[in-house]
Amino acid sequence: MTIPDYQSIMLPLMQFASDGKEHTLRESIEYLAKHFKLTSEERKELLPSGKQSIFDNRVGWARTHLKKAGLLESPGRSLIQITLRGLEMLKKNPPIINVGFLKQFPEYLEFIGAANNIEKITAPEADESSSPDTPEETLEYAYQKIRQTLAQDLLSKVRSCSPSFFEQLVVELLVKMGYGGSIKEAGRAIGKSGDEGIDGIIKEDKLGLDVIYVQAKRWNDTVGRPEIQRFVGALAGQGAKKGIFITTSKFSEQAKEYVPRNETKIVLVDGEQLAQYMIDFNLGVSSVSSYEIKKIDSDYFGDE
Repeated sequence: MTIPDYQSIMLPLMQFASDGKEHTLRESIEYLAKHFKLTSEERKELLPSGKQSIFDNRVGWARTHLKKAGLLESPGRSLIQITLRGLEMLKKNPPIINVGFLKQFPEYLEFIGAANNIEKITAPEADESSSPDTPEETLEYAYQKIRQTLAQDLLSKVRSCSPSFFEQLVVELLVKMGYGGSIKEAGRAIGKSGDEGIDGIIKEDKLGLDVIYVQAKRWNDTVGRPEIQRFVGALAGQGAKKGIFITTSKFSEQAKEYVPRNETKIVLVDGEQLAQYMIDFNLGVSSVSSYEIKKIDSDYFGDE
């Protein structure tokens, strides 16, 4: 069973509310989860932002569309109740309730902008009546697609830079992530330490209470377990316990599974993760647009 889209949820939600009683949104979600026989794993699936479950989001949007059509109402915070129109509609035993069905109601047409001939923001091929995604899903998936494309372009750019530029990039990124204080105070620059198997040293914190040894490789070939073992050996030679191995390529499965027998802690950062960190910490990228999603502040309105 896959997670139903928000339009498939509309009719079961109306049927749940058909008793005329007030129901909380949480009660509705629990009922619908059982109705669709969702597994615990499906219930836990999150939107790309990781802030809300996909199913809960879809139930919320099903409720919104039904309210805008005058079939449900909210008598209180997070409550739903069927309206007289909703009861009359259910008596006709509709086989399905979706966006197309709701367009018979003037209030709903006003909600979607059709009554005033407002041009739709979405592209024709992304017609809401056929799309299984809620607005949040559409926005978040589009964001993830843009971000992934940016990460790929960013990594390609990094791979084309000179080794010295890449070494400096690594220092700047680690500083932006909170290591080493300022660029000037970061520690010995990457590529300048001269220690076998170690490309640089950076302070773990601004006070320099501990240091982290860094290996930075602008490679295209996969990094295997032998390279990681040599790095661990070099750390042991310095009496070090912490190291970061950063590469523009990938790590083999054997490299990722390798765990030193001593207390040495190694963090592996491959090219894909490097690009994601650069985006997260605004290194080599600049903002083009910013969007802020808002909702009603129920605490502000209190019991009104």
